[in-house]
Amino acid sequence: MTDQYAVIGNPIEHSKSPQIHGAFARQTGQDIAYSRLLGDLEEFEDDVDQFIAGGGRGLNVTVPFKERAFRYAHTLSERARDAAAVNTLLIDGDRVHGDNTDGVGLLRDLTCNHQFALRGARVLLLGAGGAVRGVLRPLLDAEPQTLVIANRTAQKALALAAATAALGPVTGCGLDELAGRQFDLIVNGTAAGLSAKVPALPDDCLAEGGWTYDMLYASEPTAFVEWGRARRAARALDGLGMLVEQAAESFRLWRGVMPDTAPVIAALRSA
Repeated sequence: MTDQYAVIGNPIEHSKSPQIHGAFARQTGQDIAYSRLLGDLEEFEDDVDQFIAGGGRGLNVTVPFKERAFRYAHTLSERARDAAAVNTLLIDGDRVHGDNTDGVGLLRDLTCNHQFALRGARVLLLGAGGAVRGVLRPLLDAEPQTLVIANRTAQKALALAAATAALGPVTGCGLDELAGRQFDLIVNGTAAGLSAKVPALPDDCLAEGGWTYDMLYASEPTAFVEWGRARRAARALDGLGMLVEQAAESFRLWRGVMPDTAPVIAALRSA
């Protein structure tokens, strides 16, 4: 019997998850069907209940429901607790387990697909919302020299840094406090790119040979990718690889097999 999976969000028609998981299933010989669910902004929990009642085995969760999925799950992984957000639901009868695969997705894309050396690097993480919370601990586990969280509202960055200070060399500040500092890697975890904007950064904050990484992706280079290219970043990457890698981790959790992500990323790039 074909097992049912889906991605739930609002909006959802743009999601590449069905293509990605369909490719994973063909590659690994798994008998699954994967669809998109447009979640009701007021009735997310009812939508998930109905999916489970219909025999659903797992869900990916995207904007704006990750925090609600965190509250919905009966049990949580450590990385979901760290992020206070869930992007993967595993359904076992009437029990639902929540996990967050965003951080491992970012790390695999950076270190496995692109061979960036995070250990000893000076890292700047832009934003202080759910996207940043999801990747903060994995970045710190990679042992950077420093990790600075910078946000338009400095207090949010300071609070997030204080909450994770025991995990590594992390500090928080406002964007206006970055003058005179340089970084080997700048990761954009803000939603500014959705409106073709870039956080207000000093022009010289990217070190020579430094990389930029936008957690967003689009069919054309994002505003932050263009920002990195204009400042001669050694690599100016978008989040498509992260999308595929976090999906692969979800697939592994559901099916117990790890797919090969390289051909899936290549196919999406060519499309």
